[in-house]
Order: sequence, then structure tokens, then C-alpha cells
Amino acid sequence: MKILVVEDDATSRDVLHSILSEFGQCDLAADGEEGIAVFGKAFSQGEPYDLVCLDILLPHMDGQEVLRRIRGMETAAGEGKGGETKVVMITALSDPKNVVEAFYRGGATAYVPKPIDRDHLFQVLGKLGVGA
Repeated sequence: MKILVVEDDATSRDVLHSILSEFGQCDLAADGEEGIAVFGKAFSQGEPYDLVCLDILLPHMDGQEVLRRIRGMETAAGEGKGGETKVVMITALSDPKNVVEAFYRGGATAYVPKPIDRDHLFQVLGKLGVGA
């Protein structure tokens, strides 16, 4: 399994990397622009990520925009529902506007609040069919 973590907070990035490395190759990006560049390169080389864990509040390009661009690449390539990358939004934001934006407009697969709880993250990943 190929995983991308896009998170600007170094501690959260390290925690996610530690947890998700159990599932497979785990690459890191520290902001939205870097995240979309890393995702885009892998996607264009025919080696897309299976899972992206994406913070909403990111410098240079927020997570909502990164998610829209990921889904745009997939749509342009003809990836339909079921073939798209699983995207888990991870954020300290819990207001309904951000949840609605991520799920209904952006196409997020799941939403996990911070602080990151290992057991809760494993439950979400299990529901998505992601296993170690």
C-alpha cells in the first residue's frame, strides 16, 4: 500500500507516519503545494497513492483545494467511483462547514479529528478496507 501524509505540523506528521508506516510505504509532504506535487508526480507515473491523509489547514494551499485537485486529476484520467484514492481529512476543525465541504463538495472518504487517536484512526481505516 502506498500512502501520502500531507500535514504541516511536524508532530502530527511524525505521529501519522509512525502509525501508517505499518500499512506500507508512507511518504510525507509539509504543505498543500508539496502535497499536490508529490501526488501528481506519482499519479502521472501510473503509481497513484492508495491513501492520502490530508490536513485541512495547510500553508500555500489548503487541504480542501488539494482534495479538489486530486479529484480533478482522477476525473480527467477517467477514474470513477471506487477507483479513486481514499482521502482521509485530518484536522482540528470540527465545524459543520468544513465537514460538509470535505465530504459533499470535495469527495473525502473519511474525516478524523485531532488530536490523532491511534485506535480511532485504525477503526476508520478498517471501515475503508485498509489493513496492515
